[in-house]
Amino acid sequence: AAALRAHASVSRVAFAACGRLASICAEEQNCQAAADAGTIEAIVAAMQAHPQHAAVQRYGCKALGNVCSGFDAAGLARIQRAADAGAIEA
Repeated sequence: AAALRAHASVSRVAFAACGRLASICAEEQNCQAAADAGTIEAIVAAMQAHPQHAAVQRYGCKALGNVCSGFDAAGLARIQRAADAGAIEA
């Protein structure tokens, strides 16, 4: 998440970071730690910075879907956090 926050304006970095975060967060045990590190907001910022870049949008959506997975209280809180960060508009 730190690299994505630092370089969100660089499409190559945004694409690669979103792809990697999607992979990391495919493992449910990584989702909360990723969210706590600011991943949700960083992904949304990258998507907002590159609205016309299909790969950033695709991998950003995949990463958000993975990090926000789960229907327990923590998963629902991550979903709300994504919405609050602007993920619906992104």
